[in-house]
Amino acid sequence: MKTTRRELLRAVAAGAFASRLPLAALLPDRPLVSIVKIRNGDIDSAVEHAIELLGGMKEITRGRERIMLKPNLVSPDTEATTKPPVVRALARLMKGSGKDVSIGEGSATAPPFNVHGTEVFRTTKRELLDAMQQDVFDKLGYTELAKSLHVPLVNLHTGELAEVPLPGAFVFDKLTIHRSLVETDLLCSVPMMKTHVLAGVSLGMKNLVGVYPGSVYQAVRGRMHDAAAKVEPSGTAAAIVDMVRANKLGLVVVDGSSAMEGDGPWGGPLVPMNVIIAGTNPLATDMVAANVMGFNPPEVPTFVWANKAGLHPERLDQIEVRGESIDSVKRPFVRPHIVPWSVARTVWATREI
Repeated sequence: MKTTRRELLRAVAAGAFASRLPLAALLPDRPLVSIVKIRNGDIDSAVEHAIELLGGMKEITRGRERIMLKPNLVSPDTEATTKPPVVRALARLMKGSGKDVSIGEGSATAPPFNVHGTEVFRTTKRELLDAMQQDVFDKLGYTELAKSLHVPLVNLHTGELAEVPLPGAFVFDKLTIHRSLVETDLLCSVPMMKTHVLAGVSLGMKNLVGVYPGSVYQAVRGRMHDAAAKVEPSGTAAAIVDMVRANKLGLVVVDGSSAMEGDGPWGGPLVPMNVIIAGTNPLATDMVAANVMGFNPPEVPTFVWANKAGLHPERLDQIEVRGESIDSVKRPFVRPHIVPWSVARTVWATREI
């Protein structure tokens, strides 16, 4: 006989009363998200503790040997990008668990490659994309970091690409991505905690815009945004969910050492949050991080579209938070002035090199 949802909840409630646990603690399939404060600037310890609260790196990566770390290196601006110590701490934990680790990115802009003065350009030119990505890696310290860790850097804009079919997609029924992403067993998104004028917030899932190769979708992903804007106004949310579904995104670690509020993803005021937020469910992790920033899940288009794709959870009370509570680290961020892509494309990145 089939058990109804009401009967299930009654049974769970009875178990909660008997064990003196909160009702939510006994609900099945509750994703875990950890929140850890960075104390005395010790990022390594904070990252390690955040991972331990999820069960430890060996458990998280069990059965998965090839791992790519994907920081948010949108530009060469150190104030708008993931800090190297966060990536270093994760790489050390992964290598200590015997994993094959790489660091991959496809940055959006860098002068003088696709930025001339105040104008940003679209481009698909391989030579520009290669030079731009190397410049970003160099200026942000990732070239030296990769050498010290003995891990490869991967330019996700160019090189050997592969097509991934995506049944039921919102924007693209197949996506072109770097072959290394197809061959990886686990993608770890390591975003900087930021607001965003198109997407509202820029966190673990939004960070996968940097996986769209510029050699196909253009640097600044003009072609991606144009296609996505036919589905929903932000020109980002539906395409983000498509890319999440096309990859093995199984760990998000949010760099909240310093964060950006206002009109991100670059140029907004910085906020010293001193927090690391981590989880193996990308949507749950982003929902917790966004709530720490003062956003409720229905306010973020990416979360709404993720739920439309069948991704869970839908509410914060469906998530188990370990470590610090949300309220203990919460700080309402200055909201970005949201601009639909139909407007943004008329004033930004309007021309192609």
